[in-house]
Amino acid sequence: MSHNEETPGDSPSDRHRRERPGPESQHLAELGPEGMYEAAERLCRTAVGNGPREASVARTVGRIAETLADTRSRDCVTFAADLVSRLLPEGAMTPGDSDRLLRSVAAKLVKAQHLRDIEPLFGELPDGVLGPGVELRACLLGELALIGSGAGRRSLEAYAEKLRELGHPLARLPSTRLDIEHRFTVRVRGLGSIKTAKQLRSRFPEAPSTDGGAVAGRGAGDARDEGRANAAARPFRAGGWAREAEARFFTLASPLSPDDFGVSFLKELPLGCLEGEGSRRGSALACVTTPDDVLNELFSASYVGGVNGQGQGAAYARLYAWESLYALMGLPAGVPLLEAVRRAADHRWLRFMAFTDWFHHDTSDVAFAVLDPTHTRVAVLAATDTDVDRDGLG
Repeated sequence: MSHNEETPGDSPSDRHRRERPGPESQHLAELGPEGMYEAAERLCRTAVGNGPREASVARTVGRIAETLADTRSRDCVTFAADLVSRLLPEGAMTPGDSDRLLRSVAAKLVKAQHLRDIEPLFGELPDGVLGPGVELRACLLGELALIGSGAGRRSLEAYAEKLRELGHPLARLPSTRLDIEHRFTVRVRGLGSIKTAKQLRSRFPEAPSTDGGAVAGRGAGDARDEGRANAAARPFRAGGWAREAEARFFTLASPLSPDDFGVSFLKELPLGCLEGEGSRRGSALACVTTPDDVLNELFSASYVGGVNGQGQGAAYARLYAWESLYALMGLPAGVPLLEAVRRAADHRWLRFMAFTDWFHHDTSDVAFAVLDPTHTRVAVLAATDTDVDRDGLG
């Protein structure tokens, strides 16, 4: 188990090969919950190594656990949790597959089951953060927080407090949804991916081009920070987006007027996503946006997953989104989330797009820039989910 590690998505062919049901799975599907659990228990006893057969058995057990988690009954809650947290032998799955399974089972339990049937899983407090049993319960608490469930339940609150004491990464997140997270997991008709300049202008006020912005952009200094860049890009890497995101940081010799923080400034920065601007029909465009818009896009990147990737579940998608936002603002991890919300309001946020070999306007492209309150530091994050093999991108 690897806490706070993204679990990159797989290619569609790999995913299809793993998920294609064989005769054994088809037979198991005909059993009731108790029969499925007993069959999975027998399979677990045979998975004693880490070879191809053990991996196949583990995938079958994983599918059974997900089916049980999705079947409403107290027994199914117990069966599903028991399979993934106790019976499935360690090493039978890769760490990434194991993480994905735990996150998937937690999400399905919260979506399908009554809280009263989930609550007994928290009867015993952990003595450490390692192990699939603790990780499953941490994910359950994370999923419950985003649907506003579990507050006032002593066993859940005691478990969450223990996780905070032990330093589990998910435990730093609030036990309830913050107002800035109001769009997490919510799909709004008509608010899909922004693919055209017209769509961008229809949703956000445009930041006009200025000569002062161009001058300031040409004088910006590159402030490379690999750790910060990795944290900023994590939601897209975890979700399996098709191309590595570009995360860059710049410093300015003197404060930049917010009125000059627009597309003319961005076009002068040495950004890979803006190389060849004007080589395709259309002009680069920047619009003023808000922290909740940025945070929601960061959350969705790993919650939904890329076209060649896989969703991470709400608990870790939420964590990666916040870590990315902190990186964009340059905040230390120890800053409380509510303080980060307050500070986010003092930054200036832009969404931008361009017509280059980076932006393809066919699946998902997102690009943001943020100016800090001193007006001397700028962060840029751009990501595309275009099929790189099809389009010949490196």
